[in-house]
Amino acid sequence: MTDRLTAGVHHVGLTVPDLEQARAFFCAVLGFEVVGGQPDYPALFVSDGRILLTLWRAADPATARPFDRRANIGLHHLSLAVADDAALDVAWTRVSAHPDVVVDVAPEAMRLGSATRHFLVFIPGGIRLEFATPFATA
Repeated sequence: MTDRLTAGVHHVGLTVPDLEQARAFFCAVLGFEVVGGQPDYPALFVSDGRILLTLWRAADPATARPFDRRANIGLHHLSLAVADDAALDVAWTRVSAHPDVVVDVAPEAMRLGSATRHFLVFIPGGIRLEFATPFATA
C-alpha cells in the first residue's frame, strides 16, 4: 500500500514512579544512553540507537495506580527486539538477575510452531516489557 501515513514508531512515552530507578534499569542493564531530558516535567529521554523512550515521572508516585493490562485501555506491554537467540539469552541473564524485576514469562517460543522466542517481565516501576527475536517460522 502506498498511502501509508506513518513510518514506524517515533518514540514511546512511559510514565514511571522513579526516574532514577528507570534510568538505571534502561542504561545500566540494557545499555541505553540518556539523550536528553526535561527537568521541569520531569522526564528523561533514553535510546538504544534505534528506539527513543521518554520516561516521565508520575506527578505523585505515592498515589499513582499501577496499570492493569487486563482492565485498562492503554499500553499492554512494550516489546523490544533483540538480534537473535544468543542476544535473547544475554538479555534474559541480565534482566532476570535485576533484583526489582518480576518475571512474567520465561524464555519460550512465542507461539506453538514458531521459531521466534521471547520473554516478558515487569521492570522496576511495574511496566510490562517483552524481549523478542525476529519473526520466524519453525
